[in-house]
Formats: sequence, C-alpha cells, structure tokens
Amino acid sequence: MPMAASTHSVASTTPPPDSRLSDQPVARVRRGDVEFVLLGTAHVSRASADAVRSMLELEPFDAVAVELCESRFRSLRNPEAFRDLDLFQVIRQGKAGLVAANLALSAFQRRLAEQFGIEPGAEMKAAIDGAEARKLPVWLIDREVGVTLKRAYRSVGFLDRLTIVGGLGASLLTREDVSEDEIEKLKQGDLLGSMFSEFARESPPLYEALIAERDRFMTASLRDEVAHHPVKRVLVVIGAGHLAGIERELGAQIEPAQPLKEKLSTLPPASPWPKWIAIGLLVVVAIAIGIAFSRGATLGADALRDWVLFTGGFAALGCLAGGGHPLSVLAAFVVAPLKPFRPGVPSGAVSAATELWLHRPRVADFDTLRDDVIHWTGWWKNRVSRTLLVFMLTNLGTMVGEYLAGFHIVKSLL
Repeated sequence: MPMAASTHSVASTTPPPDSRLSDQPVARVRRGDVEFVLLGTAHVSRASADAVRSMLELEPFDAVAVELCESRFRSLRNPEAFRDLDLFQVIRQGKAGLVAANLALSAFQRRLAEQFGIEPGAEMKAAIDGAEARKLPVWLIDREVGVTLKRAYRSVGFLDRLTIVGGLGASLLTREDVSEDEIEKLKQGDLLGSMFSEFARESPPLYEALIAERDRFMTASLRDEVAHHPVKRVLVVIGAGHLAGIERELGAQIEPAQPLKEKLSTLPPASPWPKWIAIGLLVVVAIAIGIAFSRGATLGADALRDWVLFTGGFAALGCLAGGGHPLSVLAAFVVAPLKPFRPGVPSGAVSAATELWLHRPRVADFDTLRDDVIHWTGWWKNRVSRTLLVFMLTNLGTMVGEYLAGFHIVKSLL
C-alpha cells in the first residue's frame, strides 16, 4: 500500500522569520515519517542563494537534496573540468552535438550570471556548502543531463528538433538584458503554471522529457534515498518549475523507485526513418548514375561529377563556415562524396580530426572555453568549440549536398 502523503505550501501572506525567504516558493510535503521541504529557486538569482542559506540557518535537516546529476555536480565543483575533455573520443563516439548543446546551455546561464554578478548555480553551491558545513549528506537527485537532452531530442519530430537547435542558437545570438525582477518572477507559481502550460500545448513530448519526466525521476530519487538512509526532514533545492510537479508526485507516486529511475533513464530507440531515407537516397542516386552511364559515358560522367561537386562542395562550405583550416576544408570535400564506401563514419569526423591535427587545442583554450562561448564569436576563436563547429557544420553541409545532388541527377534523367 502506498504511504499517505500530505502537502501544504507556505502562504505568501505569512511573514517569514527571515526577509531572505520573502516571496520564495516553498512547499512542505510529508510522506510517511519523512517531511520534505521543497525550496523553489531560479538558477541565476541572488535571492535564491540567500534563501537557501536562510533555510539552512533557520531549520534543522537530516539531509539536503539538490537538482543536480553527477556530471553537473562535478562541473559545479570543478569549473575547469573541460580541461579533461578528450575531443578525439567525443568526435569518435558521436557526442560532439551533445557537448556543443551543453556548452550553449552553460553559455546562456553564464551570460545571465555575468549580467547580475553571480555565479551560475550559486543556489546549488550554497546548498552543498551549507550541508557540508553541517555534516549533512548531499543527495544528487536529478537525471543525467545527457540522458535528458537525448530523450528530449528523440521524443519529438523534425520541426521540434529544429526548434531545439534554433533555441540554443538564439540563446547565443541574443544580446537583450533580462531584468533581475523578471528572473524573480519565474518563481511565482501562477506564472510558471501558465508558461509551462503553453509549452506543453506547443510540444507535449518536449515538455514530458524536459519537465514531467524529471519531476518523476527526482521524486523517485528522493524515495530511493529515504529507503536507504534513516532521515526525518530533508531540504530539497530545485528549480521552481519543478516544485509543483515534485510536490504532486510525492503525494501520488507508488511505483517502486529504482525500476522507475531505470525506466526514465533508458534512451528511446532512434527513429529508423532518417537512416532509411538516407539509404534510400544513396540507392536512388546509385541507380540514377548507373542509368546515366547506360545512356552514354558523357551523361554518366556528368552525373558522377554532380555527385562529387554537390556533396563535396557543400561539405567544404560547412567546414569553412565552422572556421576550418584549408586542409580541413579539403578533407571534407574529398571524404563527403565517398559516403557509400564509409558507412558509420561521418565526413564531419574526418574534417574535425584534421582540424585537431592542425590546430590542437592548447591548455589556454580549455581554460577559457566556458567564458569564450558566452559570446557567439567566441565559438570560432576557441579551438575546442571551433572543432565542434567544424564537425557539425561539415555533416550538415554533406546532408544538404546529398539531397541537392540526388534531386539534380534524377532531374537530369527526366
């Protein structure tokens, strides 16, 4: 039988004993013998960091849970972790896009933090430092960010994927300042509710992966920790957008915690359609070139030339747009037309490897990476981020070239 849970939120009309808790979203949930105090925060906010410190000073807790996964925790504790990044392995394992997405998200958060003079994740750091000072255990309850991004990306269609990529790009290009009042307003439950409702209407699968699934995962993590550690009161420091969902899940969740976490951490299979469409395109082009040769050597040679020029040319343009060295551009041009003979090896991997060989990142590039990518021009100046751009834009150019080449060759036979 599920344990009964009761919830209540701190009323905004009740004056808190500390001004730092004024207007901060707090919910108190009792599940069995354990009381969870949920403190909603904005991830770039002085008031949130102050509220965390105040809560730890005012009330006794047996543990502190934070909205962090292991990799984000390591990054918070060791901001220079990018020094250990092995770009060859990142490219070989096909993780360049994921690393670039993480950099873009971090850059947007850091730009806001730079505007307000506060480090990103200050509220999480305050929670961790406060817990360690009081010798309290720190629980990392969030799902790995890479899993969340992959589940979000695979859960939506092509247009929504463009929206994700476009949103990340726009976060780098926009230079509008955000007022601190606007950040604080994000912690008002009614505004959050309306904002996420609109988000859900626009893309329910994206909302599910980014918000709802993590609400369930973090709740299951809390239950899992409680099952292994005898505690009575837990401070849970989370983004305000998750407060209502976790409050609800703590009162209703009955599925065994560990199996639920495993299920929510499993990556959905990639859609087979892009792969089959790409294979189909190559088959059509091969047949078209064969037909062209059957009609005459000149026509066949023209079709083969078009394939080389379109695929190689657009791959080279993509590499050039990424700031690649001339030899990297040449590598892209040479390798892109050979796709039928190198399955599983993207042309971007070859051009990026060439770029790494010619412009191996220096220690200074890793040291300044997190600061360089705050501004979009820094992506081309830093050798680490530029290599990622070379990889992604070469692949994009190759894909565009393949479709244009196929269309042009088939059209020439009609």
